[in-house]
Amino acid sequence: MSQGAGEPGERGADANGPRAGGNRPGDTGPVWCGPLRDGPSRRWWGGGGGGSARLPWRAALVVAFVQVVGSTEAQGHQTERVHLDAPGYVLLLLGPALLPFRLRRPTAVVYATAAVTLGYLAAGYPYGPFFLSFAVAFGSAVYAGERRHAWAAAVALYGGHLLLSHWLYRWLPPSGDAGAGWVSESAFAAWLLAFGAAVELGRVRREQFARNRRERAEAEARRADEERLRIARELHDVVAHSLSVISVQAGVGLALIDERPEQARTALTTIRATSKEALGEVRQVLGSLRSPGSAPKAPAPGLDRVPELARQAASAGLDVRVTTEGSPRRLAPGADLAAFRIVQEALTNIVRHSGARSARVLVDHRPGALRLVVDDDGPATGDGDSGGGNGLIGMRERAAALGGTVEAGPRGDGGFRVVATLPLPDAGATAGPNEGATTDEGVTAEEGATTGKGVSANEGATTNDGAATNQAAPGEAPAGEGER
Repeated sequence: MSQGAGEPGERGADANGPRAGGNRPGDTGPVWCGPLRDGPSRRWWGGGGGGSARLPWRAALVVAFVQVVGSTEAQGHQTERVHLDAPGYVLLLLGPALLPFRLRRPTAVVYATAAVTLGYLAAGYPYGPFFLSFAVAFGSAVYAGERRHAWAAAVALYGGHLLLSHWLYRWLPPSGDAGAGWVSESAFAAWLLAFGAAVELGRVRREQFARNRRERAEAEARRADEERLRIARELHDVVAHSLSVISVQAGVGLALIDERPEQARTALTTIRATSKEALGEVRQVLGSLRSPGSAPKAPAPGLDRVPELARQAASAGLDVRVTTEGSPRRLAPGADLAAFRIVQEALTNIVRHSGARSARVLVDHRPGALRLVVDDDGPATGDGDSGGGNGLIGMRERAAALGGTVEAGPRGDGGFRVVATLPLPDAGATAGPNEGATTDEGVTAEEGATTGKGVSANEGATTNDGAATNQAAPGEAPAGEGER
């Protein structure tokens, strides 16, 4: 991006600081989709963050209803088991009573429901859906990231069940109860493993869903940042160039309005044309913001409009000669626009920050590459307000996006030079009408300032209209490559 109007020093001071608005794909932060930690919480009982978590009372009521009704119904078919009494119903209700706290204290709740379930088994009450509260607590603990504690509670529950069924049953109700068979134990173990696997699968899918949402949010943030930078760069190019020309022409008009009113009128005409063209291009850029995804209505500028940049610079008092070498080829739109903007920013830097009276633009079409050279013959003037510029950063960004480079610095014999190299594919290259020819076109400051006319190859000034219809700022000269 080129340096803002009136910001000198880029030709002698590096502007390699961090790019504003860049590298911020994580601005939105991770999308929260529930606790998804792989490890345990900081406290063994699962505390540490849910002081204001919602208490899921309705789920607890449903679990309590199923356990009480199901176990009451089951005791009619299990006459050998202990009949449900007040303590039995208390145990059936105690597990669901703990469930509202499972989001705040998942580890404590899963261990507590396992203990309540073992107590119910030890009392010899009828088998039924009494394990439902533990199943809910187990799933909540796994989803909360307390997998180790959840599986430890499940193993403890199964181990306690084995002790009760094969050893302690002799001393526990109901009297005369025989030990459980290993077939039933194997079936219970298989059920427990299947349930645990289903919960783990749900956890994995939940985490994948959260990860996908997070990645989509980050991708959207990156796209927004890239688009914001693109729009900012285009707007800056347009405004910086136009304001540079307007500033110079306004000074000319102010100085000549009394003694040479005709020349002052010409300067004012250039100001009006430049401001009108800049306004049109700004509207085009802003229109792309109002209609996302729509293609621009006007074609993007390219190297074929470099002579217009020369005329604009000439109207600001700079003699510019444009030279083309090699076999011109049809460039991809992105490369064509980047080349145009690099030349534009370099010329703007000369106009604003150099005392140069003349400049040369070389467009060298080489096999597999496009080389752009912008030379001037003057020292930096230091005009304008102090501040760091972004011209070199903008040129480098455009070149780097195409795999190219930009080098800039003072010349040994005085003046300043910007050299940009953009790699281009050899395939599909088409030669221009005069293959291998060198064309030279230029415009003097006097012609540009007094008539606002254009030029053609190998000619002097012609009578083309002055300002470019889709111009953007000739970018500032690069910084950090040596002081002028």
